[in-house]
Amino acid sequence: MVEHMHIAGSRLDHVFHALADPTRRAMLQSLASGERTVSELAEPFAMSLAGASKHIKSLEAAGLVTRDIRGRQHLCRLQPDRLAEAHEWLSFYERFWTERLDALDALLRQPDREIVPSSEPKGDDR
Repeated sequence: MVEHMHIAGSRLDHVFHALADPTRRAMLQSLASGERTVSELAEPFAMSLAGASKHIKSLEAAGLVTRDIRGRQHLCRLQPDRLAEAHEWLSFYERFWTERLDALDALLRQPDREIVPSSEPKGDDR
């Protein structure tokens, strides 16, 4: 059990490390609509193929992307399973904040209690 948790934690570390970079997140977003070549992934960033390949290797190491070589083309494809694992991990915190915000909402919706200061003079007792 402990070994399984360590492996799952290590995989999540790789996923969150890969997702920490905005270029890699944009690449994943592009891959969500279908496979792309390394050139197609590099194009929006005006980066070299070597630079794009480094980002793709990080995504591959995290298990977020696979790369198939067809002739001279390297085709990349999104692997959503690891994203699902990260989403599952994050859902705990979604539930945590939903519960906290629901409690705050209930508190804010309670009718205001009438507060009457006890030291205020009444009537003409001034």
